[in-house]
Amino acid sequence: MKERSGASSFLYDRVLPVTAVVTVIIMAWYGFAVLLNAQFERDQAARAGTEISNSQLVQNTLSQKRPVLPAPHQVANEIWKTTALKKITSKRSLVYHGWVTISSTLLGFVMGTGLGILLAVLIVHSNVLDKSLMPWIITSQTIPILAVAPMIIVVLNAVGVSGLLPKALISAYLSFFPVAVGMVKGLRSPDVMHLDLMRTYNSSQSQVFWKLRWPSAVPFLFTSMKVAVAISLVGAIVGELPTGAVAGLGARLLTGSYYGQTIQIWSALIAAAVLAAMLVMLVDLSARVVMGRMGMVR
Repeated sequence: MKERSGASSFLYDRVLPVTAVVTVIIMAWYGFAVLLNAQFERDQAARAGTEISNSQLVQNTLSQKRPVLPAPHQVANEIWKTTALKKITSKRSLVYHGWVTISSTLLGFVMGTGLGILLAVLIVHSNVLDKSLMPWIITSQTIPILAVAPMIIVVLNAVGVSGLLPKALISAYLSFFPVAVGMVKGLRSPDVMHLDLMRTYNSSQSQVFWKLRWPSAVPFLFTSMKVAVAISLVGAIVGELPTGAVAGLGARLLTGSYYGQTIQIWSALIAAAVLAAMLVMLVDLSARVVMGRMGMVR
């Protein structure tokens, strides 16, 4: 069989599958929007003592001001109005709120990644820490973040720490775990024969780490970072909820829920999903550059 060219392969392997999945999701979304919003229209027609046709029912369900489930075009229109048609300094701009959230996301991601790498290095080089720290690291993730976030916010506010740092700490709490677990796996991935060879050359522990363990762990690190950066965004949004924040995507979710603005809620959710995808793509791009310079083929 003749192999496809690079552009053709990208089209068939990436673009078409993604397009097909997105199309199915949008069609299902429209179907559920009609289904969930139809009861309100029927009740309205019953109160008015009139009958409503199926075509009018579908049209009305897709244009309600406060629908149970907004249609995709309503969410897209809201995103357009709150990004392209608003100044980025406006508190009604999704760009403004997205920047507030992404600031704490990136700070928490950096803190969580650093902590995860440090813990992994300690665990790999110490059997005592391996047996004592690893169970606690795993146990820490069994506590629901919705229970931890208010406690962190309240405690830090009591000592005068507020603003960006509390939200970043919540992001770090979520993001350090995949990095720690992935790096432990990566630092232990070198073959036993390679480790024995380094010992034969009388290499020091630091030489074994930097010349063998660390290069072997880099692919594991970037894979873990892609998970960590996405979950760090979740942590930043969750951190905005118990504070009654006035800025950030979490604040948009709060105000939308207070006033029943489901379109606003969904636009903030879609914006968060797009931000997460962009952050993951940025980490993936960094991985390609770094691993390419290290001579690793992806």
